[in-house]
Amino acid sequence: MAKKKKAPPPEPFARLCLVTPAGLDPETFAPLLDDVLKAGDVATLFIVSETSSAAELQRIAEALVPVAQANGVAAIVPNDTRLFGRTRADGLHVDTGIADLKDAIEALKPDHIVGAGGVATRHDAMLAAETDCDYILFGRFDGDTADAIFDKAFDLAAWWSAVFEIPAVVMGGRSIASVEAAVDARVEFVALRSAIWNHAEGPVAAVAEANRVIAARQAEAAP
Repeated sequence: MAKKKKAPPPEPFARLCLVTPAGLDPETFAPLLDDVLKAGDVATLFIVSETSSAAELQRIAEALVPVAQANGVAAIVPNDTRLFGRTRADGLHVDTGIADLKDAIEALKPDHIVGAGGVATRHDAMLAAETDCDYILFGRFDGDTADAIFDKAFDLAAWWSAVFEIPAVVMGGRSIASVEAAVDARVEFVALRSAIWNHAEGPVAAVAEANRVIAARQAEAAP
């Protein structure tokens, strides 16, 4: 069973994670990413793609993993341990089932990060936690279809963060303001995608704004 928390989560909470945008060209995106990661605190870069080509995803990851690591940001790739090894990523995100999650943990921990996705219920989260994964993602990387965090993902993340030790990552909405709910619920990490890459003032300004909103909300929540 997942261990229950004995104390409130330490600050900082609701640290920002980024999800790569769809349709990126790695050669032109890499220098933009470097600027974006220098614009404010970012804990993790989830390198995901809608492509079904393993070779294309490897090309993307090989270009972006070094950029993330040079900025002190953990680079996480999806599901494939071979992709993980070839790109020298920091961790693997597994959303293809408990069996695959267990296999990844056996292969990669304790030296690397292994996180769980594909969690739709409290029972799913408990099963994932029993594998001793490093985090649980609530929501989908393409789930930012509304301004606010998807209700079900938020409810699960808020419940999890209030009770258990394994950190939660909640997928944010398409608005920067969606991070406020994550801060209020003391969710450990909030991931943004379209809120960053489609921001009217550009992604560099978006990361800076997200960090300002998180810091301001944390200050309001301080005892």
